[in-house]
Amino acid sequence: MTNRTRAGIITALIGLVALIVLLNASTAEPVINWPVEAYLGTVFTIGWMTGVPDFFTYILAIVVFIVVVGVCYKLGTELYRLLARH
Repeated sequence: MTNRTRAGIITALIGLVALIVLLNASTAEPVINWPVEAYLGTVFTIGWMTGVPDFFTYILAIVVFIVVVGVCYKLGTELYRLLARH
C-alpha cells in the first residue's frame, strides 16, 4: 500500500465522518447512533423529495454515501500527489 493510497483512505474516512457529523449536528442522539441516524435521515429526505418507492430510497442513500467516500478518496490521492511531488 502506497502513501498515496493511505492518504486517500484517510481522506475518505474524514469525509465520511464529516458528512455524518453534518447530518447529525443538531440531534439529541448519542454519538454511537449517528451513522444510522444519518443514513435514515438521508433515506427520509430522498423519499420525501422524490416520491420513489421505499426500497429504492434505501439504495439511493447507500449510493450517496459511497459517492461521498469515493470522491473524498480521489481528492485525497490527488492532493497527496500534488503535495508529494519532488
